[in-house]
Amino acid sequence: MRMNYKIKDLPLDERPREKLIEKGRESLSNEELIAIILRCGYREESVKNLAIRLVKSLNTFQDLNSITYQDLIKIKGIKEAKAISLLASIELGRRLTLIKNTQKIKITNAKDIYERLQIKIIGMKQEKLFAFFLNVKNEVIKEEVIFIGTQNKSITHPREIFNAAIKYSAVKLILAHNHPTGDVTPSKEDIVFTKNLKKIGEIIQIPLLDHIIVSEISFFSFFEHQLL
Repeated sequence: MRMNYKIKDLPLDERPREKLIEKGRESLSNEELIAIILRCGYREESVKNLAIRLVKSLNTFQDLNSITYQDLIKIKGIKEAKAISLLASIELGRRLTLIKNTQKIKITNAKDIYERLQIKIIGMKQEKLFAFFLNVKNEVIKEEVIFIGTQNKSITHPREIFNAAIKYSAVKLILAHNHPTGDVTPSKEDIVFTKNLKKIGEIIQIPLLDHIIVSEISFFSFFEHQLL
């Protein structure tokens, strides 16, 4: 006998929809939120157990950000409709985060930059060099991708960076680039590149405040490690 469990078939204390209404969305676990999106289970498996199994299939919960349609439909109990609903929900959350990140912000430390870039670099296989052009209040005038490199290289010529800084009437500059490998330790090329930029910035009076290397889970600040 085939059964298709739905959320309403669960005991009252295991119904995430009712829990959301009574206690608020913040009270739900990751698995419960996913169960609401999936709506129903598969054969003898409840939707809650299906959601738990989906989460357990990930190396880390953050991997859900880069999961694909093909990945999802390989999971027993997840077909086209469930996969599309989940992917749409993930993309909506990503876009809401990006809207927040486009608002004018004031940079106070390297963590501000890391949090701004973290969502953007998820699943990124190439290095990208980001430039943040600042005004006198350390507010971001413009954020721009200056260079897209190979899997392990993102070096560009300093003139491209400072030409853009002059174009946007920036008075300060912060650079950041991602390491797709996840290791945020600066390479010799990163160190030399940063020192050269610092010298040029001092000469033309657009100082480089920091160069930050980011991954999906961590970051390295040249300023905080006294390399600037």
